[in-house]
Amino acid sequence: MLQLDGRTLRMVDVVAVADERMPVALADDARRRMEQTRQVVDAAVERGAPVYGVNTGFGKLSEVTIPLPQLAALQRNLVRSHAAGVGDALPEREVRAMMLLRANVLATGYAGARAQLVDALIGMLNAGLWPPVPEQGSVGASGDLAPLAHLALAVMGEGRLRCDGAEDEANVLMARAGVMPTVLAAKEGLALINGTQAHTAVATLACAELARLWRAAHVATAMSLEALLGTPDAFDPRIQDARGQLGQRESAALLRALLHGSALRESHRHGDPRVQDAYALRCVPQVHGPALDTLRFARGIIERELNAATDNPLVLSSGELLSGGNFHGQAVGMASDMLAIITANLAVISERRIDRLVHPDFNQGLPAFLAGQPGVESGHMMSQVTAAALASECKTLAHPASVDSIPTDGNKEDVVPMAMHAAVKLRRAVRNLRHVLAIECIAAAEALEHRRPLRSSTAVETAHSRIRTLVAPASGDRSPSPDIVRMGDALAAGVFDSLTDMVTI
Repeated sequence: MLQLDGRTLRMVDVVAVADERMPVALADDARRRMEQTRQVVDAAVERGAPVYGVNTGFGKLSEVTIPLPQLAALQRNLVRSHAAGVGDALPEREVRAMMLLRANVLATGYAGARAQLVDALIGMLNAGLWPPVPEQGSVGASGDLAPLAHLALAVMGEGRLRCDGAEDEANVLMARAGVMPTVLAAKEGLALINGTQAHTAVATLACAELARLWRAAHVATAMSLEALLGTPDAFDPRIQDARGQLGQRESAALLRALLHGSALRESHRHGDPRVQDAYALRCVPQVHGPALDTLRFARGIIERELNAATDNPLVLSSGELLSGGNFHGQAVGMASDMLAIITANLAVISERRIDRLVHPDFNQGLPAFLAGQPGVESGHMMSQVTAAALASECKTLAHPASVDSIPTDGNKEDVVPMAMHAAVKLRRAVRNLRHVLAIECIAAAEALEHRRPLRSSTAVETAHSRIRTLVAPASGDRSPSPDIVRMGDALAAGVFDSLTDMVTI
C-alpha cells in the first residue's frame, strides 16, 4: 500500500501504481494538513474579499468578482469549460500516473482542497477506473488545464470512465465501484486542474524506461563488439580517468564488467591488423556517458516535480493565500527535451552498430545481412532499414518543444512552455529507441552464433540465452516485426536488469 503524503513520492512508486496497480491510501498527516488549509479557504470565502480562484473569475477574467451563491457553479463551470482536449486518448498507464500525481499534489495541502477529492482519485485508482483523456490541448501554462479538466470531470461524476476494457458513464462505474462523485466547493475546480501533472506523468514513465534502456544499450554494445571481433581496450579505466567525466567512467566500467572473461576476445587478441574500432564501438563511453549524466540531471528535475506544489494561489497554514506561477511547466518540459536528445544519440550509435553487423564490407566475415543464403534470403537487411528510420525520427523528435511559446488566455498567459508536447514526443522517442536496441540485440545474437564454438563472457552469453527465449534463431527469412516488438517489450520490462544493476540511475 502506497501512502500518499505529498512529500515522498518517487519515480518507482509512480511506475508501480501505473503499471502494477499498487493500491494507494492517503496518509493521516496529509489528511490533517489538508483539513487545516481547507479552513483557510473557508475563512476567505466568509470574508468575501476577492481572492483569485476562490471568488473571482480565471485568467483574463480574474477581475470579475463572483457572488457567494455562484461559487459552486464557478468551479463546476471551470472544469466543464476547460475539458477542451482533442486527439488520441492517453494510454491507461499515463492516466493512472496523472491521477496519482494529482492526488499527491493535493495531499501537500497547498491547494486548500478537501481530503475527499483525494479519496475520490484514490478510489478510482484502486478500483481500476480511469477517464479517457485526450492527448492534445495543453500548452503547459497554468499547468495542463485541458487534460486535468478531463480527469476532474470524472471526479465530479461526469463524462466517461473505463475499466478493464469496458467503458460507461462515469457515475455508473463509480457507483458500481463504491466511489462517490464530488460536488466541488470553492477553489476545488482550480485545485484539480491547475498544475503540471499530465506532462509530468508522461515524462516520468518515459524517463523510467529510458533509464532501463540506457543499461540495455550496454548489453547490446557488448554483444555487437564481440560479434564484430572488436577490442575492449578503449574502455580501459585509465582512458576514462584522463578525461574525468563521471558518466563516461561508469559506462566504460559497465562495458568492462559485461565483457570480462571472454574467450572470444582472446581468440583474436594477437595478430589482428586493426588498430582501432569504428566510433560506434570505440566511443561508446564517450556517447553513453554524457547520456547518463544528462539522464540523472533530468530525472532529478522530474522526481522533484512529483512532490511539487503547483497550484495557484497556494494556501498556507498561516492563513495566507499567495499567488504565483508554480503551475508553469518549463522545468519538466526542458527535462523532457534533454531526455529526447539522449534517445537520439543512443539510437544513432546503436543503428551504426547494427549496420556494421549486417554490412558485408564491415562485419568481419559474417554472412551478408546475416542471411543463411545471401541473395536468396535478405536476412536482417530490412531490420537495419527500420532501425535507420527510427533513429532518424529520434533526431526530429530531439528538436526542443520547450523553446516554443504562443500567448494564450487573452495574452494573460503570454509565455508558455509547451511541456506536454515535450513529454509526448519523448514518449515516442523512447519507444523508437526501444525498438532500435531490440533490432541490435536480435542481430548481435544471430552474429554471435556465427562465431561458434567460441564463447563470449558469462554476461554476454546470459544475454544471448535470454534473447533466444524470446526470438528463435534464423532458419530462413521470416517477418522480423513480431520479433522486434517482443524483444522491445522485454527490454522495456527489464530483461537485462540483473546484468547491469551495478549502475544506479
